[in-house]
Amino acid sequence: MKSVGEIVELASAYYGSAVLFAAIDFGVFEKVEAGALDVSARGVRLLADACVAEGLLEKRDGEYFNTPASRDVLIPGAKGDLTKAIRYNRDVYPAWGRLLEFVETSRPVEKPEIHLGEDSQRTKAFAAAMFGRAMGMGRSVVPMMGRLSGKVLDLAGGPGAYAILMCQANPSIECVTVDLPAISKEAQKYVESFSLSSRIECRSGDYHSDVYEECAYDAVTIFGALHQEPPEKIVEILKRAYRALKDGGRIFVLDLMTDASHTAPKFSALFALNMALTTQSGWVFSDEELKGWMRSAGFVPDETRSVPPPMPHWIVTARKDNLV
Repeated sequence: MKSVGEIVELASAYYGSAVLFAAIDFGVFEKVEAGALDVSARGVRLLADACVAEGLLEKRDGEYFNTPASRDVLIPGAKGDLTKAIRYNRDVYPAWGRLLEFVETSRPVEKPEIHLGEDSQRTKAFAAAMFGRAMGMGRSVVPMMGRLSGKVLDLAGGPGAYAILMCQANPSIECVTVDLPAISKEAQKYVESFSLSSRIECRSGDYHSDVYEECAYDAVTIFGALHQEPPEKIVEILKRAYRALKDGGRIFVLDLMTDASHTAPKFSALFALNMALTTQSGWVFSDEELKGWMRSAGFVPDETRSVPPPMPHWIVTARKDNLV
């Protein structure tokens, strides 16, 4: 329950987001690190001071310094670089200003096709954002999957980050990553840059309708995709994944999920609105709902596991039981 002061603070919470977005786009953090931030201009000085107020920079004797966290994740090319992922939040920022429109119509305020091929610039930016986010998260997620072998089917695999990380961690596997043509084209570029084209096939497709080779895969992954689907579509997608798996094969579903109330964790509940603003059927389901759909598709689900911070994602693994 929020106090009056916290309600007032919430009303201006977007100030901080706008500061972060502008600071990344202006290159504040890399300029600070290089000792090259010129704050003689009024706008730059006010932005830098706002970064200090938000805890993104430190200020000592009139000079600005990166915090350890900013150095780790807000400088392009840094080990934990999240700048591309944060730019996705920047890109959907205008859609949140139209939240009332969604509430009144229950229709998305932005066409998902814009970043899935219709607008080449937005598609490229979206792929870069998803690649950056997945590479950051994947370093925690892939070890949670244990040792993989054989052939992996990566559905709605986006720009190929998870396929790349899975192949790096499991030298004997091959991976087929599937996504819409425009996204698959971007994935191919990333796969080539990691010299993994011989082990990763970037297949153009659509997991809403594709039929995969039956009993051909040792594992199937669906990472960060099902939150844009209604329940009946999720079951259909899972059933096709089930048919593609060998007996005893496993499916790994990574997503933002909520508890049964659909109100916690907080970020997941808010992200449901984000998906609804930008996709036709976007939302966030609970882990127990997912396990029910898995059972309907024939799977035997395991426990829900949390991905290490900072991202509040959960992963659910299920098995194709040859006795089912």
